[in-house]
Amino acid sequence: MSKKTMGIHHITAIVGHPQENVDFYAGVLGLRLVKQTVNFDDPDTYHHYFGNEGGKPGTIMTFFPWAGARQGIIGDGQVGVISYVVPKSSLVFWEKRLDKFNIPFTKKERFGEIYLEFDDPHGLHLEIVERENGEANNWNFGDVTPEAAIKGFGGTTLLSTQPNKTSELLEKVTGLEFVGKEGDFARYRSTADIGNIIDLKLTPIGLGQMGVGTVHHIAWRASDDQVQSDWQKDIADNGYGVTPVRDRNYFNAIYFREHGEILFEIATDPPGFAHDESQETMGENLMLPEQHEQFRGQIEQDLLPFEVRELD
Repeated sequence: MSKKTMGIHHITAIVGHPQENVDFYAGVLGLRLVKQTVNFDDPDTYHHYFGNEGGKPGTIMTFFPWAGARQGIIGDGQVGVISYVVPKSSLVFWEKRLDKFNIPFTKKERFGEIYLEFDDPHGLHLEIVERENGEANNWNFGDVTPEAAIKGFGGTTLLSTQPNKTSELLEKVTGLEFVGKEGDFARYRSTADIGNIIDLKLTPIGLGQMGVGTVHHIAWRASDDQVQSDWQKDIADNGYGVTPVRDRNYFNAIYFREHGEILFEIATDPPGFAHDESQETMGENLMLPEQHEQFRGQIEQDLLPFEVRELD
């Protein structure tokens, strides 16, 4: 295995009302809304991107908000838990902040680390963990300052219908390093300092059902188009059906479903989120891809309004 992904590029989930989504990830968690656009395949639906101040790969959580849609069931074939990493000595801040907003949480230990586990308003399973690695997030929002701000992803827990097959893929195709096993989990690590820890549950729990409160897909990082093209060939050579390259405006993407039923994407780091608006103003306006710009009036009329607001 010559190519190794640096880890998570982004994670995309399905949620409910867009205002509830923005209030939680910006208002409570203090993340920056770095881009508001639409689902390129369904332009009547928002596509929200939250991350650090620069919207760097490894920090980006994206959402399709569908108000009134059916609730999903988290299970095999999905990302089960999304982990955020925060600076050392800031876990107490996050305990107090979750209490402040009446968000129930539990503290658990895994692989020698303490995690705060909680759910977002639409049922996604989240956790926060302290780690030394990773650059500070200099985005200030409400009472969340860089001293405690979420740096980006810590990693994920994957739920697979065939954990052995998923394990083989993580090492053979994405180039993650096996760290060890603890209880019912195997841990893998990438070369990056964030978005780098993947825990795989070793016992299936039952097939998940897509809907509100579930992850749609997880995307791995490719440094450029050539590396992505190389992976596309490797994926096909390993017996997976992989899509052609799709232009997502802020990155190029290919998709495939691995043998454990989890939908994987490989996304390029460039061009990033500041090529169609300045880094200073990212997320302030609805940005549409060229093919949908002519329909802006109708799209804006159909989308539910929301605002980014401080809740402190």
